[in-house]
Amino acid sequence: MDWCRHPAMEKAASIVAAGGIVACPTEAVWGLSCDARSESAVKRLLVVKNRPEAKGLILIVDHIDKLRPYLSKISPSHYDLLQEGCSEYPVTWLIPHNGKAPHYITGEHSRLAVRVTAHPPTAALCRLVAAPLVSTSANTSGRPVMVNEAEVAAHFGDQIDAIVPGALGSAAGPSEIRDLITGDIYRER
Repeated sequence: MDWCRHPAMEKAASIVAAGGIVACPTEAVWGLSCDARSESAVKRLLVVKNRPEAKGLILIVDHIDKLRPYLSKISPSHYDLLQEGCSEYPVTWLIPHNGKAPHYITGEHSRLAVRVTAHPPTAALCRLVAAPLVSTSANTSGRPVMVNEAEVAAHFGDQIDAIVPGALGSAAGPSEIRDLITGDIYRER
């Protein structure tokens, strides 16, 4: 299926581009996304999740080139590792923060969390919006993550603007979180 031509996906991308929040299936759990360039959308998403800004958020893209503005402090070998994030087992990488990402994305952290996604519905949303998206689990902070569309719809209702079509990927849990430079793992898969 060409997710980029799916009418509901096109509508969801328009909503995100206009500053909205959508729920979307990721590699393992349902997530909430918005345009990372929209401070008002990100702050609204933080309110919906009851998540403090200080915790920071993950940026997702469908292609590493969309991360170029944030990659000025990494070597070619680290760049290659980032590209490997497009796999069946997703990895969210903590990269050196070069000052290009706003505080409402990085929170109190000196690194920026990024993931290149190959999961078809999520990658299509990224492709259609043509910008890095925020990706955070679809749950209220401190509560279990949601693994089906019905849970998302029941819990968030009109607090979000759309639900992206598609199914979860085959990963067993949320993405592994690993430091790109040191290799330290902060969340195992």
